[in-house]
Amino acid sequence: MKLYNSMGPNPKVVRMFIAEKGLDIPVQEVDLIGGENRRPPYSEKVNIAGQIPALELDDGTMLGEVTAICEYLDATSPGPSLIGDTEEERAQTRMMMRRVDLNICEPMGNGFRWSDGLQLFKERMICLPEAADGMKRIAQDRLTWLDPQLEGRTWLAGERFTLADILLFAFLDFFAGMGQPINPDNKNIAAWYERVKARPSAEA
Repeated sequence: MKLYNSMGPNPKVVRMFIAEKGLDIPVQEVDLIGGENRRPPYSEKVNIAGQIPALELDDGTMLGEVTAICEYLDATSPGPSLIGDTEEERAQTRMMMRRVDLNICEPMGNGFRWSDGLQLFKERMICLPEAADGMKRIAQDRLTWLDPQLEGRTWLAGERFTLADILLFAFLDFFAGMGQPINPDNKNIAAWYERVKARPSAEA
């Protein structure tokens, strides 16, 4: 296998997942700033969506999308599952992942792309700079909504550290340095963030 990697929160999700699973997968760096991912051969042979990361399997099959990559690695590698061992656990993890991804990660990412990152992204995708502040507000509002749900919980899905935790951490960690820090009033989120940050995989 081979992981196509770059800067940014999405590749970090996969790197953290690989670290948590104790896997050793060769990495090939892709020049995101230079737009290597948006032109051939990457956009034709690796990931037709022009996105990073991507995982090349041993038979040459290419996987894109963070969730698909991580679920494949979870299902094909030994050790404790980061999705869940039962249907109920898997459903809980996927529920939290969808809530985090749609309500926090996507608005947070678009808020950055359409404002601070506009010069980099305006020629690569449709950007709505007039909506950037609203996207950032949505992300922060949903974090405030999530905060009380973490009261008494160690992780997003209860006492199991899962892909949902990795996903949210990677985005909060990246965008904290891009003008979207954690609101200190969200004390449960802040405490959860520090717990994830203390894990060795957070350095991946």
